[in-house]
Amino acid sequence: MSTKPIVAITMGDPAGIGPEIVVRALADPLVQQVAFCHVVGSRSVLEDACKGCDLPTTILESQWACVEDVGTVQAGSYRYGEISAECGVASFEYIKKAIELALAGKVQAVATAPINKESLRAGSIPFIGHTEIFGELTNTPDPLTLFEVRNLRVFFLTRHVSLKKACELVTKERIIDYVIRCTQALGQLGITEGAMAIAGLNPHSGEHGLFGREEVEAVAPAVDALQKAGYQVVGPVSADSVFHLALQGRFNSVLSLYHDQGHIATKTYDFERTISITCGMPILRTSVDHGTAFDIAGKGVASAVSMIEAICVAAKYAPFWKAL
Repeated sequence: MSTKPIVAITMGDPAGIGPEIVVRALADPLVQQVAFCHVVGSRSVLEDACKGCDLPTTILESQWACVEDVGTVQAGSYRYGEISAECGVASFEYIKKAIELALAGKVQAVATAPINKESLRAGSIPFIGHTEIFGELTNTPDPLTLFEVRNLRVFFLTRHVSLKKACELVTKERIIDYVIRCTQALGQLGITEGAMAIAGLNPHSGEHGLFGREEVEAVAPAVDALQKAGYQVVGPVSADSVFHLALQGRFNSVLSLYHDQGHIATKTYDFERTISITCGMPILRTSVDHGTAFDIAGKGVASAVSMIEAICVAAKYAPFWKAL
């Protein structure tokens, strides 16, 4: 048995680039060095992906990898780059099996390849994405999303809502709740040193109310209350500098107040190596931060950098992971 962390890797939507980036990751020397990869997918699809990438199928069963064949689809039963109910159901079954393995302690983390929301819908799967699936199947009502790229970590106070709605959700109570939960999530990863920074919402953090009142009425009072309760948190810190300062090691993480604020910062720094970590759950899950790329699926040209990084991040944190 390998002494390296065992990471379950879901194959993603068979009609997307998931199979290709998974087999390319298995062939990467760094992945082989840091993790034992327990791939959950359809073996015939993975073998087909190996052929398309000029890789030997022997990488699927090796000293650093094995395949759990969830044979809901077979190579040739669907078309690359097309929405498919069959592929939507299959991608859900891969995730479900990986979660079962993690909850049973048979793997130490899960790294996921991309799935397609429309294919899920076509297959009558009642979830819009990974986060919702993991939340339901691990009994986690509101999982946290953490982006990591290099040594920059970013949490999100709000995600998929309008900018107007996001501003309305910047309240003292919500910030306090999220900082407490984000601090717990960092502890799950073994990160206990350093302070979390709260990004400002308005230009220059509102200039004491000149450009908006959210920092004065919500952020600063929340930070004051949290500091008095013993939490290592500072803010508001202007969004035009907080991410740079975090990259320099000033903060252990940043709480972004709306979706694009944190996405732009991380993805501009390094798009392919920005990894999503779903926190606050009883299992560790990392993911590529890109979609199924139907336009290039099956052509053997997809980059596996993000998949490799997702596996490596999972392997990095697995030894420190603590369930809440």
